[in-house]
Amino acid sequence: MLDVAEAIGPECEKKIVGIRPGEKVHEEMITSSDSFFTYDLGKYYVILPFTHDWMLEEFISRFNAQKVAEGFTYNSGQNTEWLSVEQLKSLIAKNVK
Repeated sequence: MLDVAEAIGPECEKKIVGIRPGEKVHEEMITSSDSFFTYDLGKYYVILPFTHDWMLEEFISRFNAQKVAEGFTYNSGQNTEWLSVEQLKSLIAKNVK
Protein backbone atom coordinates (compact mmCIF):
# COMPACT_ATOMS: atom_id res chain seq x y z
CA MET A 1 0.00 0.00 0.00
CA LEU A 2 2.88 2.37 0.65
CA ASP A 3 4.03 2.05 -2.95
CA VAL A 4 0.52 2.84 -4.24
CA ALA A 5 0.32 5.84 -1.88
CA GLU A 6 3.73 7.02 -3.11
CA ALA A 7 2.63 6.65 -6.75
CA ILE A 8 -0.61 8.59 -6.20
CA GLY A 9 0.55 11.28 -3.80
CA PRO A 10 4.29 11.31 -3.17
CA GLU A 11 4.04 14.55 -1.19
CA CYS A 12 1.26 13.30 1.11
CA GLU A 13 1.89 12.29 4.70
CA LYS A 14 1.73 8.53 5.16
CA LYS A 15 0.72 7.02 8.47
CA ILE A 16 1.24 3.31 9.17
CA VAL A 17 -1.68 2.07 11.28
CA GLY A 18 -0.93 -1.66 11.26
CA ILE A 19 -3.19 -4.57 10.47
CA ARG A 20 -6.80 -4.11 11.45
CA PRO A 21 -9.05 -6.88 12.83
CA GLY A 22 -10.11 -9.24 10.07
CA GLU A 23 -7.66 -7.78 7.55
CA LYS A 24 -5.57 -10.26 5.54
CA VAL A 25 -1.84 -9.88 5.06
CA HIS A 26 -1.85 -12.23 2.06
CA GLU A 27 -4.60 -13.38 -0.28
CA GLU A 28 -4.96 -17.18 -0.56
CA MET A 29 -5.38 -17.91 -4.26
CA ILE A 30 -4.95 -21.69 -4.38
CA THR A 31 -5.86 -23.70 -1.29
CA SER A 32 -4.60 -27.20 -0.51
CA SER A 33 -8.05 -28.59 -1.33
CA ASP A 34 -7.83 -26.89 -4.76
CA SER A 35 -4.57 -28.75 -5.46
CA PHE A 36 -6.50 -31.83 -6.61
CA PHE A 37 -7.77 -29.84 -9.63
CA THR A 38 -4.85 -27.42 -10.18
CA TYR A 39 -2.46 -27.45 -13.12
CA ASP A 40 0.66 -25.41 -13.76
CA LEU A 41 0.79 -23.84 -17.22
CA GLY A 42 4.22 -22.32 -16.67
CA LYS A 43 3.25 -18.67 -16.39
CA TYR A 44 -0.18 -19.34 -14.85
CA TYR A 45 -2.06 -21.84 -12.70
CA VAL A 46 -5.50 -23.08 -13.60
CA ILE A 47 -8.02 -24.70 -11.26
CA LEU A 48 -10.24 -26.93 -13.36
CA PRO A 49 -13.79 -27.94 -12.54
CA PHE A 50 -14.55 -31.64 -12.20
CA THR A 51 -14.70 -32.88 -15.79
CA HIS A 52 -14.63 -36.01 -17.94
CA ASP A 53 -11.26 -37.74 -18.28
CA TRP A 54 -11.12 -37.22 -22.05
CA MET A 55 -11.59 -33.46 -21.62
CA LEU A 56 -8.86 -33.38 -18.99
CA GLU A 57 -6.46 -35.33 -21.21
CA GLU A 58 -7.16 -32.95 -24.09
CA PHE A 59 -6.53 -29.92 -21.86
CA ILE A 60 -3.25 -31.35 -20.52
CA SER A 61 -2.07 -32.16 -24.04
CA ARG A 62 -3.14 -28.86 -25.58
CA PHE A 63 -1.58 -26.61 -22.93
CA ASN A 64 1.27 -28.86 -21.75
CA ALA A 65 -0.28 -28.60 -18.29
CA GLN A 66 1.56 -30.10 -15.33
CA LYS A 67 -0.38 -31.35 -12.30
CA VAL A 68 0.71 -29.62 -9.08
CA ALA A 69 1.61 -31.70 -6.04
CA GLU A 70 -1.19 -32.75 -3.71
CA GLY A 71 -1.40 -30.16 -0.91
CA PHE A 72 0.10 -27.38 -3.07
CA THR A 73 -0.94 -23.85 -2.05
CA TYR A 74 -0.33 -20.41 -3.50
CA ASN A 75 -0.84 -17.03 -1.86
CA SER A 76 0.17 -13.45 -2.57
CA GLY A 77 3.10 -13.73 -0.15
CA GLN A 78 4.76 -16.16 -2.56
CA ASN A 79 4.72 -13.64 -5.42
CA THR A 80 8.19 -12.90 -6.80
CA GLU A 81 7.25 -10.10 -9.21
CA TRP A 82 6.49 -6.67 -7.76
CA LEU A 83 5.72 -3.39 -9.54
CA SER A 84 7.97 -0.43 -8.77
CA VAL A 85 6.53 2.97 -7.82
CA GLU A 86 7.36 4.17 -11.35
CA GLN A 87 5.52 1.22 -12.92
CA LEU A 88 2.51 1.90 -10.67
CA LYS A 89 2.52 5.58 -11.70
CA SER A 90 2.58 4.57 -15.36
CA LEU A 91 -0.32 2.11 -14.95
CA ILE A 92 -2.37 4.65 -13.01
CA ALA A 93 -1.74 7.38 -15.61
CA LYS A 94 -2.70 5.02 -18.41
CA ASN A 95 -5.85 3.58 -16.80
CA VAL A 96 -7.35 6.24 -14.53
CA LYS A 97 -9.11 9.13 -16.22
